[in-house]
Amino acid sequence: MTGSRPEDGCVFCNRLHCDDREHYVLHRGRHWYILLNLYPYNSGHLLLVSNRHQPVLSSCTAEEIAEMGPLLHLMEKALMETYHPDGINCGYNGGASAGAGVPEHLHLHMLPRWSGDTNFMSTIGRTRVMPQTLDQSYDRLLPVIGRLAQEKP
Repeated sequence: MTGSRPEDGCVFCNRLHCDDREHYVLHRGRHWYILLNLYPYNSGHLLLVSNRHQPVLSSCTAEEIAEMGPLLHLMEKALMETYHPDGINCGYNGGASAGAGVPEHLHLHMLPRWSGDTNFMSTIGRTRVMPQTLDQSYDRLLPVIGRLAQEKP
């Protein structure tokens, strides 16, 4: 996992073959995997990451696009069941100028949102207060995602 020094290579390519628990990988599909964001906006902030090192959505194959929808559906259902949010944010930032933290490797964000979840600490203080650790989020989401992945959409 990342520490005080940057990882060698692409952080997402490095997660293609890793210890899933150690790196918060929750599910692996054929073309994508789901993991917790290491720098979450809220507890339960998920990423859907392409298995292929590609920069933007338009680089995806038809098979990758076909798998993306059901995985986003699974992620939303898992967040709704686990966290009972008021809403969901979902999207991606295509390129560094659009705000992508890892612009060379396509990944989509999905996170639960609650009315009034922006506050002084994040807006003015530029600090986030997380009510849950990544380990706690992982332990809550893993069984739900595992069960939902076995169900037919």
